[in-house]
Amino acid sequence: MQSFVAIAARRNTHCAVKNTEKTKVAVVGASGYTGEELVRLLLRHPGAELAAITSRQFAGKTLAEIFPRLAHHATAKALRFTDVKPAQLAELADVIFLALPHGVAVEFAGPLLEAGAKVIDLSADFRIKKAEMYQEFYAHAHAAPDLLSKAVYGLPEIHRTEICEARLVACPGCYPTSILLPAIPLLRERLVESDSIIANSLSGVSGAGRKAELDYLFVECNESVRPYGVPRHRHLAEIEQELSVAAGGAVMIQFTPHLIPVNRGILTTLYFAPTVIGKDPKRIGAAFRASYAKETFVRLLEEKTLPDTKNVVGSNFIEIAWRLDPRTGRLIVMSAEDNLLKGASGQAIQCFNILCGFKETAGLL
Repeated sequence: MQSFVAIAARRNTHCAVKNTEKTKVAVVGASGYTGEELVRLLLRHPGAELAAITSRQFAGKTLAEIFPRLAHHATAKALRFTDVKPAQLAELADVIFLALPHGVAVEFAGPLLEAGAKVIDLSADFRIKKAEMYQEFYAHAHAAPDLLSKAVYGLPEIHRTEICEARLVACPGCYPTSILLPAIPLLRERLVESDSIIANSLSGVSGAGRKAELDYLFVECNESVRPYGVPRHRHLAEIEQELSVAAGGAVMIQFTPHLIPVNRGILTTLYFAPTVIGKDPKRIGAAFRASYAKETFVRLLEEKTLPDTKNVVGSNFIEIAWRLDPRTGRLIVMSAEDNLLKGASGQAIQCFNILCGFKETAGLL
């Protein structure tokens, strides 16, 4: 078996930065929270030309009319929302971002790929490799099971090499990102047991998307903290899939998400049972450094500092910290991220940069 350091070194190899020309892009579903963030980031991206944005609700209106905070961009004043077909989008742009609900994105992906475009999907439609698993967690059959094996899971720090060559990138969910990045190095190095992982996550209300539902109205969420999706949140499918790959065997975890009265941000706390070698604090730190010391968007907090959403909101960074508890014998690992950026749109731009040969930080710093 290859050493953990060798595996980490290979996966941390950056794809060659080779692109100096602008790439035409489109955002499908640009009126949601993740769509809005995508548009904002793409407008300032040095290598992207925003060629099309779609929204059935706002078709015909300019980007500046719907999002006045972007009105200082000339493109925002001129570019109008449309409701065009995939074939037309593929003629307008080389890379298409799908910021659509699960079950809807899949209707666009196949036709776009057939038309020659590259697709970066922010829904859950292509994150899960097995169609039967998708149906189990999302309660309907997958509409394009033949595409599942072709999709690359868009977690750049783990799958950078595969993203370089992809035509279909499935960006991870916000909760999975907050769990996978802290957990994968530990499982790969066999520092923690794989059968007793507990994850508790706290998320801002924007994680539910821009929709008018009773549970997410201000007076329902403000001054309130509540769990939901218990005992089986949909994101468990992709979380356990990716953790199983890292562990080299089936992994099942206990995951409880909570809604908290903030706009954005996720704080996740993971509880592990360390193996014999995992009880050595130096081994824990070494595993994280081997994976992430050279990763721009991962902050390893090795001193007394602990993750805090206020330090990552508005950015593509994730903070990770860990503590071995001598009293209980558990390893506690914590992370913080912006659910709309590192957990969605920012990570999608990171994948776009890798896919198109731009510097990975382009448009994100």
